[in-house]
Amino acid sequence: MTGRRLTSLLAYLTTAAAGASLLTGCGVLPGTTGGSREPVTVMTWAPDGTRATNMPGMPAMAEAYARWANATGGIDGHELRILTCNEENTSAGAAACARRAVHEKVVAVVGSYSQNGRAFMAPLEAAGIPYIGGYGISEDEFTSPLSYPVNGGQASLMAGHGMQLAESCRKVSLVRPDTLAGDRLPALLNSGLRKSRHQGATDIPAVEDAAEYTQQAGRARTKAGRRDGCVAAVLGERTQTFFDSFRRLPEDARSTTAGADGTGNDDANDDAKGEAKGDDAVRISSVLGSVSQPVIDRTGGARSPFEGAYVTGWYPEANDARWAPMRKVIQRHAFADNRVDPADAGVQTTWIAYTVLRKVVESLDRDSITAGAVSHALDRGVSIDTGGLTPELRWRYEDMLGAPGFPRIVNHEVTFQVVRQGRLVAQKPGFVDVGETVLTAP
Repeated sequence: MTGRRLTSLLAYLTTAAAGASLLTGCGVLPGTTGGSREPVTVMTWAPDGTRATNMPGMPAMAEAYARWANATGGIDGHELRILTCNEENTSAGAAACARRAVHEKVVAVVGSYSQNGRAFMAPLEAAGIPYIGGYGISEDEFTSPLSYPVNGGQASLMAGHGMQLAESCRKVSLVRPDTLAGDRLPALLNSGLRKSRHQGATDIPAVEDAAEYTQQAGRARTKAGRRDGCVAAVLGERTQTFFDSFRRLPEDARSTTAGADGTGNDDANDDAKGEAKGDDAVRISSVLGSVSQPVIDRTGGARSPFEGAYVTGWYPEANDARWAPMRKVIQRHAFADNRVDPADAGVQTTWIAYTVLRKVVESLDRDSITAGAVSHALDRGVSIDTGGLTPELRWRYEDMLGAPGFPRIVNHEVTFQVVRQGRLVAQKPGFVDVGETVLTAP
């Protein structure tokens, strides 16, 4: 073989090897100027296919985010690799996902949902892996030194919901899961109600994955009273099932409640007559995550049983212009994936959580990203601008609310929304700060 032919063969092999490197996801990313930066591997988990709450949109949003990031040069030149895991709504499932995250040496768990904080936080803490932007359903997300929440969790939602209902409701019934997480909800709701000198709500625990809630619906309707009463249900995905049972209550159970509380007064009887004519004075309500725009659409839109419902959320309404960047990414990189709904609170939380990850990686500006480096950057006060979807996020000690049971809340603002003509819209503009209300909860 001549020297010229050997040189040509070597050049061909070198070019082929470079092409194979790009196809397998290694080497230089399209749009980057160098190939020395290592991939960043993270995990997103959520329950899917379970009888209780499912959040398939969260890992699906994570995958869409990675496709977008990698198509535009990665995160600060790093390829973003996403691992997903079905948490299955069980302690065993959450622990298994966490162990896999440790085994795969992820630098963070980002934008995930799990009620089983005790099961997943211990393995992550042992490995020094930060938990960024969890959904906010577990108390451990607000106590672990390696958790960096982007919202105020159920604590802020429930405290804010009490403030929202106190403006319009004389009596309130709360239907909530009969779980450890559900046990904290009445006190939080009552902290918001009592801020306006309102009496506490009637607490009605319910099985989280029941097929129907007729008994609980009847009791909630009775305890709410006949005039300006409100029934709040916070049952995750089963909230729709509850309000279907509520809607199907017999007319006498819905309108004739005299004697249930031992009152039997004339005003109450007059109210009952009005309801019997179709003027149902009981208002329904919930929080974002238990009620969402996809649920409203699925149950009839403007004819949905949620029409007129009060809803407390963490973020601006879904059609707010501040969500435009997320919507653009979904349209281009998850258009055919019906799991990714831009109006879903889980999808929105995942978007914000990955915004945090991007800002942290960019702030580090190094070739290799580790879990320890990510948590150190967050602890020392890297500031995250989410484009107005939340207040500026920062997790220094002095930035934390320090509420009992929820010390690591840094975002304690919520939004008051209402369902009008089948759409979740703002009941009042802007954010409402519920920090002091959370602090007063028992």
